[in-house]
Amino acid sequence: MSHTDSTTATTFLGLSPKALHVLRSSLERDHGLSTAAYLQEAGFAAGEDTFQAFTEWLEATRQVKPEDLDAEFLGEVASAFFQEHGWGSIAINPLAEGILAIDSTDWSEASPDAGAQYPSCHLSSGLLADFFGRLAGETVAVMEVECRSRGDDMCRFLVGSPETLADVYQRMSGGLSYLEASQAS
Repeated sequence: MSHTDSTTATTFLGLSPKALHVLRSSLERDHGLSTAAYLQEAGFAAGEDTFQAFTEWLEATRQVKPEDLDAEFLGEVASAFFQEHGWGSIAINPLAEGILAIDSTDWSEASPDAGAQYPSCHLSSGLLADFFGRLAGETVAVMEVECRSRGDDMCRFLVGSPETLADVYQRMSGGLSYLEASQAS
């Protein structure tokens, strides 16, 4: 089932959170660790249309273009958009120099009963990387470091340059928490 959002001309495919959960668990069962890359790639591909829908929605609801959006209102506006489109609410805050944290206590891709060992909102990581890269006008990376599917209280995505997040990941691989690794960047 597809539909055109009432405030945008961009067509979306209606997919329930349950369908995302089953897709992820089926891919994990059949493809193991490759699942993350498959879903991130699909999410990244969805980022362009999501950003186009955001642009249209923003102009229709706030009468502003993304490039003219005051950074002070980014979290509020992005949260309204993602919530209205079924993903959940978000809060955006600086975490460290060059790193933003996107937090959600109700992110749709997360499955609190999954008992996942690792953060697993892979599709969202790709989607958010493309979306926020377009918003920033430069390539950004996204890494999920907390996930409700793993039993955390929220999903937390770090957003930063690919180099910065590669450094954070390297430090985490060496035993630091993501907070310690982020502060060391």
